[in-house]
Amino acid sequence: MSPGGRKQVDVSRLKADLAAASVELLSAHCATDRVRLKYSPQDIVTFGDRHSLQQAIASAEAIHRFLSQIQAHIKRQEDENS
Repeated sequence: MSPGGRKQVDVSRLKADLAAASVELLSAHCATDRVRLKYSPQDIVTFGDRHSLQQAIASAEAIHRFLSQIQAHIKRQEDENS
């Protein structure tokens, strides 16, 4: 731990991890768009595997919660700096 009890952050590793996550999110976004453009929500619900759909929804919700936290921190930091 660094002074003040804060964990030391490996900034270069963090940036690399964020870049990799960004590429993976873009890939997931593209895959989702392909499905969205080809099938209606009703077809997806009727014919899609419910377990897979529920897992995808849970993942999307978890990502949304995490990125919303990041967005709130960015806004707070911007407000403090203005």
